[in-house]
Amino acid sequence: MKGFRLFFKRHWKLLTVLFVLLYLFVGMLAPFARQKRIEAGENPYRREDFYAAENEGMSVDRAHVVEANTEALELRLRMAEEARERIILSTFDYREDESTWDLSAALYAAAERGVHIEIMVDGISGFLRMERNPFFYALSSHPQIEIRIYNPPNLLKPWGLNGRMHDKYVICDDKAMLLGGRNTFRYFLGDYETNDRSYDREVMIYNTDYANGTAKSVISQVEEYYNGIWDGPYMRVFHDDEGLKEKDKVQECIVKLQERYEGLKEHYPQCFDDYSYRDHTVAVRKAALISGETGIYGKKPYVWDTLKNLMADADEKVVLHTPYAVLDSQMEDGMKEIAAKVDDFSMILNSIENGDNVVASSDYRIHKKDIIDTGVQLYEFDGGDSSHGKSILIDDDMAIIGSFNLDMRSVYMDTELMLAIHGEEFSSELKAHMDVFQEKCRKVLDEKNYEVPEGVTVQEIPLKKQIIFRILGPLLQPFRYLA
Repeated sequence: MKGFRLFFKRHWKLLTVLFVLLYLFVGMLAPFARQKRIEAGENPYRREDFYAAENEGMSVDRAHVVEANTEALELRLRMAEEARERIILSTFDYREDESTWDLSAALYAAAERGVHIEIMVDGISGFLRMERNPFFYALSSHPQIEIRIYNPPNLLKPWGLNGRMHDKYVICDDKAMLLGGRNTFRYFLGDYETNDRSYDREVMIYNTDYANGTAKSVISQVEEYYNGIWDGPYMRVFHDDEGLKEKDKVQECIVKLQERYEGLKEHYPQCFDDYSYRDHTVAVRKAALISGETGIYGKKPYVWDTLKNLMADADEKVVLHTPYAVLDSQMEDGMKEIAAKVDDFSMILNSIENGDNVVASSDYRIHKKDIIDTGVQLYEFDGGDSSHGKSILIDDDMAIIGSFNLDMRSVYMDTELMLAIHGEEFSSELKAHMDVFQEKCRKVLDEKNYEVPEGVTVQEIPLKKQIIFRILGPLLQPFRYLA
């Protein structure tokens, strides 16, 4: 005992640091180490929730696939310019850069006109990108702009740190909505120079009955979901203080936002012209939201279970597009179930050489054979920039787009949204975009061999990255649910 006291006295600082690190490490991981399961009958699948009946007319909603980053930014600017009452922006990551200066200038101008702006951001992003940044204080100090942060990090309670909000959508009045996988900065919005641009995908919904509200539109489902989080127990207001305007740097940002807005009319004149949502969308038969639990701890896989059931219900064909795949045994069983029921079941994901998620890619190296053994036909995308889109095509009349990655984090940890749209014309639009990606894919024949189409160049993996893959893969296996 005396020796222990002497050792502690000499090394108490080191021991304290080690204890704190262990507290944080165990606290962060323990709540998610055991993945939850759905009991039989707990998440009943009903085809009629997603497919319109034969005798039903068309939905009040019309839809359009937003594929290009330039169009994604321009639509946001147009929606902000047209807004008259309220704009909702929910995003996983909001960073200050050229694209977000453009978007924020449009939002600030809308607020100046009396439009109420509500912005919801994930807690880690809010802490890393927004705190102590006068750019975001310029927004939050406006009386018509309210920013709330989902689950701000608290190191004293590390068990909540991995509870992330991964939803991404924009709603303008009762009229238009964007929902998909895009975060809010230049990797995903606009065409400003960046070394890390990502391909992504969203669906735009136009409510043709907006004059009568959203009761018949899928936008009402998203708003109901949004209100549950916005007013929920895990939200914190972000610096709602008009007094911040008195700070010099904040005032400089406000002036710059106002000047930037005037410049938007020159750089994006098309966003200030008349625009017909009807002309840029197609009719759909039905649109339905797929969502899961919204708490900060481990979640039951409701989103995955619903998607699995929809895919397994296909008549002939399923194409699943995901940035990466990290599967546990339950997810593998679901993939096997789909493959057993659907003759033509394929999945497009980034190749290891092309992907930008080192952790997920290192896991794929180890578990690639397990995925192949589920029966899905793999296609690895080698298009240069990483693909970040998440979507599913079922037969020729069901298209699903949203924020859900086929990984354990999306299945068991994060909040996720997918929008299921029943309609042949919209499905054809999505298929055309998926075909473009598949043309830049190599077909996986087995664990090591590929069929490489003419014109597809497989990138070389730098030695440094190869070493990282070989180290991270085995090292992170006990914690792969965080990928």
